[in-house]
Amino acid sequence: MEIKKAEFVISSPTVMQCPKDKKPEYAFIGRSNVGKSSLINMLCGKKNLAKTSSVPGKTLLINHFIVNNEWYIVDLPGYGYAKQSKTTRAKLEQMISTYVLQRTQLVNLFVLIDIRHEQQAIDREFVDWLGTSQIPFSIVFTKADKLGPVKAKQNAEKWMEQLEDTWEELPVYFITSSEKKTGREELLDYIDEINKSLEKE
Repeated sequence: MEIKKAEFVISSPTVMQCPKDKKPEYAFIGRSNVGKSSLINMLCGKKNLAKTSSVPGKTLLINHFIVNNEWYIVDLPGYGYAKQSKTTRAKLEQMISTYVLQRTQLVNLFVLIDIRHEQQAIDREFVDWLGTSQIPFSIVFTKADKLGPVKAKQNAEKWMEQLEDTWEELPVYFITSSEKKTGREELLDYIDEINKSLEKE
């Protein structure tokens, strides 16, 4: 898939304020500082489309970007940032779960995981919750350039294997690097496939 055009549309403090049209939405979520904005910028081929921040937990809104005037990339707030107040965290959790569970335009949620780390309880709980809630999602391992291809692949495979203790069928996963544009084609082709299957319905 070729991205000819990608533009910021709106930042919404609540799901109610998200765009009202019915275009398919592909949302990106992950722990704070997992490289979400960098990945979105890399996919769209635009340096500053999604604002990257050195301060974790900066995204507190639901950000919509329209791609090729046909579908949306949605940048969701990060979860599990300890330095936020309990009130802020509760509000964000509420916002995320409302979007994920009730937004009918959501066709796939990409859960970003830093490939350098062992499986963290917070990511595992989130992924298990998505499975129980029957939300279509994929896992995107980020920052693969920090490890090199062999180690990155090993880490990703190990992470996925750990899901086998409770998962019968494993979700699709991708290995990416925003720096080196690794995984860009695969991710965009995956979105393209889903879009085409939606058109047929």
